[in-house]
Amino acid sequence: MLYPIDSIDLRYSDHTSDALHYLELTELAARIRTRQVSPVEVLRAQLDRIATLDHTLHSYALVMADAAMAQAETAQAEIAAGRYRGPLHGVPIAVKDLCFTAGFATAGGMAIHKHHIPAEDATVVRRLKEAGAVLLGKLQLTEGAYSDHHPSITPPCNPWHADHWPGMSSSGSGVATAAGLCYGALGSDTGGSIRFPCAANGLTGIKPSWGRVSRHGVFELAASLDHIGPMARSAVDAGVLLGAIAGSDENDPTAALDPVPDYLATADRGVRGPRIGIDAAWNSDGVDAATQAMLKDAAETLRALGARLVDLRFPDVTQAVADWFPLCAAEAAVAHEATYPSRKTAYGPVLASVIEAGLSVSGTDLQKIRLRRMALRGRISALFAGIDLLLIPVHPFASPTVAAMRTLGETPALVSALLRYTAPFDMTGHPTITLPGGFTDAGMPLAFQLVAAHMNEPTLVSAGAAFQSVTTWHHRHPLD
Repeated sequence: MLYPIDSIDLRYSDHTSDALHYLELTELAARIRTRQVSPVEVLRAQLDRIATLDHTLHSYALVMADAAMAQAETAQAEIAAGRYRGPLHGVPIAVKDLCFTAGFATAGGMAIHKHHIPAEDATVVRRLKEAGAVLLGKLQLTEGAYSDHHPSITPPCNPWHADHWPGMSSSGSGVATAAGLCYGALGSDTGGSIRFPCAANGLTGIKPSWGRVSRHGVFELAASLDHIGPMARSAVDAGVLLGAIAGSDENDPTAALDPVPDYLATADRGVRGPRIGIDAAWNSDGVDAATQAMLKDAAETLRALGARLVDLRFPDVTQAVADWFPLCAAEAAVAHEATYPSRKTAYGPVLASVIEAGLSVSGTDLQKIRLRRMALRGRISALFAGIDLLLIPVHPFASPTVAAMRTLGETPALVSALLRYTAPFDMTGHPTITLPGGFTDAGMPLAFQLVAAHMNEPTLVSAGAAFQSVTTWHHRHPLD
């Protein structure tokens, strides 16, 4: 049975301690493994909290209460019988509502797919279930995972302050995880939509290397730019989720064949010795004072942990950001060709305009973009011959407001500035980790990114874990 958000069945409202809801995933896993708390107790508490809070936060598109309870009961029985599957076993997780779930609606933020019920799970969903995770439900997103919500959808609300932006298309994933409505989530990143909501909500997220995670059973926005990745409360938690979903997939020939590292086992390697590249000019040009101060503090913390800071000059990405728009639009037009323009009236104005723009991109223009994209990928990859990580902002302005972000369509320069530190790594496929790095004077989260060479997510996880071992930004939570 499906429960609408405003009428979740509270027969599962047997309360456990509210202290549970902000535990890190791995902390909860330890309590479940040692039977200090049961998967059923945890799920009851989560369903109760969703029912209490999400009517104002709007993070969930669908809560799968009965199915989740059945999974929690199975996990509880397996653990009691000594069949423990690992750190996701019995842990409530939610996924962005563009990941197919067999027998449950997957709308992708679109009115046109409101009644779309897939016959199979996305590969990432299947792998979470195989790891023993309890699938709480589907998280809200912008229409088709582009920049704006369909007019029929109420956007998720930032739990730190309703006037502030909750992030781009994976905002439901960010809001739910930050507010204690799940212990981790899957998001997607085409231009920054794992990184933006992580920054806005005080979370840690990994945009993996392109190909590290299968895209089978996930609604496309732009196939060659789309990345599926974890959003969580710590680098270790994000590494656990990535380890569960990553790997080759016979259903997705673009999924990389590289072996999947044990991110949990390597998380405690620290940062003693790694070289962290910093382009001081790129990190400060047009970047506000709060963000610059946070970047400086992050760099000094990493240096104190044993990293070596390396000055460098990063390639100019102005053209890459400009190229992102027509490339994303053209690929979106392909992704929607079965329903656009045949069902154009069911589309919201923003996504429709993007598809229209994509239909007008010429083949020669696309080829020029592809050539420039390959060249940029090569130039950035070459940097990693001399460094292990790159330290950059997520965006150049601290905690933008909802009102300011509503002007995006009227201010092209603002859009380009927003994508300046994110879209280039969707174009090149390099992996990044977003880490909480401080707070504004108004008490809103700040974050930065570390970028690594292709398939070098282990270094991102270990550097993030080291940073979080000596900082407490990721331990702060909204609402409570």
